[in-house]
Amino acid sequence: MRVCVTRLLTFSPRGFESPRLGILINGYVVDVAKSFIALYDASPPSWFTDLKLLIEGGEIALNLLKRVAGDFERDLKSSNPSISRYVYKPDEIDYYPPITSPEKILCLALNYMSHAREIGGKPPSEPYVFQKPLSSLTGHERPVLIPRSSEKVDHEVELAVIIGRRGKYIERSRAYEYVFGYTVFNDISYRDKQMAEGPERQGPYGLRWLHGKGMDTAAPMGPWIVTKDEIQDPQNLRLSLKVNGETRQDGNTNDMIFKIDRIIEFISDGITLKPGDIIATGTPSGVGLATGRFLKHGDIVEAYIENIGVLRNRIFKEGAI
Repeated sequence: MRVCVTRLLTFSPRGFESPRLGILINGYVVDVAKSFIALYDASPPSWFTDLKLLIEGGEIALNLLKRVAGDFERDLKSSNPSISRYVYKPDEIDYYPPITSPEKILCLALNYMSHAREIGGKPPSEPYVFQKPLSSLTGHERPVLIPRSSEKVDHEVELAVIIGRRGKYIERSRAYEYVFGYTVFNDISYRDKQMAEGPERQGPYGLRWLHGKGMDTAAPMGPWIVTKDEIQDPQNLRLSLKVNGETRQDGNTNDMIFKIDRIIEFISDGITLKPGDIIATGTPSGVGLATGRFLKHGDIVEAYIENIGVLRNRIFKEGAI
């Protein structure tokens, strides 16, 4: 029997600050390491304690997890499950970014034709890439802050690619061999910081990338990673974003100017990609920069990608929580 390992996450039971690897089985979150101990009466491999370690373990680790997940599922269907105490409803846990310590968070600017048109920008002739710091990462159902220094906080729903293998100078034809899976990413932007005014402004897309894109909580991601074998065509996925239930963005990944294989080829030209690295691939039209509608205190933002799920965050003024 083939067991699909489709949704992998980093979580903790509510009230516990101990992130661990989880897998979604039949709508429930299973603690992989503790369920392994309960079911087999043995210590779990290190792969089962952290999602990044699992990715680093490659096909061997993933195939083992598929076998174990099959045993978990059979146990849960039994009359007296051994692992029941380590199984949670999705609303009984705290979510972390699926990858809590990536070496790189790489993001594409202006990579959808619809987004280029709405802001009147000229599409770039090659991928335009910037980085976000690790401190910007946050998870599903976690707060996103409006910092004291910005009043124009924007949203950008994006498909994020999770790298699964170490690689450098990767040929476009082999790019997907280096993909582990996909997740939902919201590229929170601070437009009044990003778009410098006056003579110091440089370049067609703005100058202040650090504070314009990288402040605390500027990279919500999750709720889980879907493995690549469960996404038939990542270049044909609907993605949308709602604020308080109102649709602000609605597009399809087929609108990307540079497709995933080209992005991986471009980035890996002289830069080693490593397991767990994150590549956010750009956003469709509907951002606040074009509409003038920015996020405010109390807003609920829901970023959705077909076949992956919904990433939900509430917006708070800094100091309000």
